Amino acid sequence: MSKTETVKPSAAEPRQRSVRVVMAGLLIAMLLAMLDNMIVGTAMPTIVGELGGLDHLSWVVTAYTLATAASTPIWGKLGDMYGRKGIFLTSIVLFLIGSAASGMAQSMDQLIGFRAFQGLGAGGLMVGVMAIIGEMIPPRERGKYQGMIAGVMAIAMIGGPLVGGSITDNWGWRWSFYINLPIGVVALAMVTIVLHLPKKRSEGRIDYWGASLLTVAITSLVLLTTWGGTQYAWGSVQIIGLLVLGLAALAAFVYAETRAPEPIMPLRIFRNANFSLISLIGFLVGFTMFGAMTFLPLYQQTVQGASATNSGLLLLPMLLAMMAVSMVAGRVTTATGRYKIFPIVGGGLITVGLVLLSTMDVHTSRFTSGLYMAVLGAGMGFIMQITMLIAQNSVEMRDIGVGSSSATLFRTIGGSFGVSLFGALFSHRIQHGMDASAAGAAVTKGGAQLDPATIAKFPPALKDAYFHAVASGTHVVFLWGAVVSVFGFLAAWFLVETPLRGAAAKPAAAAEDEPVLIDAV
Repeated sequence: MSKTETVKPSAAEPRQRSVRVVMAGLLIAMLLAMLDNMIVGTAMPTIVGELGGLDHLSWVVTAYTLATAASTPIWGKLGDMYGRKGIFLTSIVLFLIGSAASGMAQSMDQLIGFRAFQGLGAGGLMVGVMAIIGEMIPPRERGKYQGMIAGVMAIAMIGGPLVGGSITDNWGWRWSFYINLPIGVVALAMVTIVLHLPKKRSEGRIDYWGASLLTVAITSLVLLTTWGGTQYAWGSVQIIGLLVLGLAALAAFVYAETRAPEPIMPLRIFRNANFSLISLIGFLVGFTMFGAMTFLPLYQQTVQGASATNSGLLLLPMLLAMMAVSMVAGRVTTATGRYKIFPIVGGGLITVGLVLLSTMDVHTSRFTSGLYMAVLGAGMGFIMQITMLIAQNSVEMRDIGVGSSSATLFRTIGGSFGVSLFGALFSHRIQHGMDASAAGAAVTKGGAQLDPATIAKFPPALKDAYFHAVASGTHVVFLWGAVVSVFGFLAAWFLVETPLRGAAAKPAAAAEDEPVLIDAV
């Protein structure tokens, strides 16, 4: 049976349970993708100690990030063409194979290769979750589940360092990868048994040429932002070459998509003004959000003296505010069908939060910084999931996969640019602050970030100078982040509030109990 009908609450209960079980499986899969990097990051010092290859350390993360970003739009299009369930299950299996292989790696080169394979699967996890939710649940009803998604993000950000440290200390670093297997198998079983979506069979051919060009463009841009100002100078031949290659591949990709019968990213979706605007807003939110998430723990560990584990817990005000506000915004969207106000308010609060964070110095208390983070978190809560909802509501159902993957990709690329450019500003500011003395210039030469144990051994005067330099660096990062976020705030005003699909009014008695129907149950 594949039709939608109104059912009595008592008959609806089994289907409501099915939806909840499917959502649980999807959220577990999302948790896998978000948790992995944070767990592995904690284990990296132990991994290097056993496998060696310190000079290739960054590639363990970069290979995973590159593969995830490059494969995201391809997974979205494959789901549109051949059906979401099979493609999503395939991405979970690839992720689990990559996790098992990474845990068995015998050298740093093997680990890098297996991490890239794992990243290919991870690219399908996030976009698969979003696209399945987009197909399974009408946009107006989708707001009810925003709090769950925000909760998963909070669990990953807080629990990642805690779980990673505990696993590494008690079971060994290989279990930081093996832990994915039982969790992934549970998600795989739940989705396989309970999720029922229409099967598709596309007669069109996969756009290999477009996929290849897009992969080259994404890889070039991610490497440019990863290496720029760190491994290579911004004006070096390598960075300029990556920029030229990325832009050339992007131009060729746009041309190829106008000729392809089944483009990997149909350009028609960008003719919708709302989709183009929300893609820009997503890019800017990723730019500022990932920058904040990167440098807040650094400030907390260095200036406020928090441990790596406690710095994660100190992010609680931001994450709890984000989760609570996201839940409220979702409920209001479901009840009223109105959503334009949320990106506007969210953009404004993000800007205010970043301005407040830019005022932190060496004397700022944890309570005060917690209040500032709560303001930033509230802004993120208003805007994070709403951007995906607007993106999905702005495309036709046949393009829900590429719409979801494009929104995810723009946020990812924005985050990559934000971390890189903010990192360059941060390092320059610290070096400038420490150059006042020969001893200060010597300790920060070749890199601004120092191990907390090393900083603890500094003479009091040098330690105080470094703390001031870090505070100055975070001031610049958050201030420029606020400047960038203003453009997102302004862009939100131009959104057009079009009716959400599935927004038809229901009888009052059935409104609360009517389930979201899944085809072919």
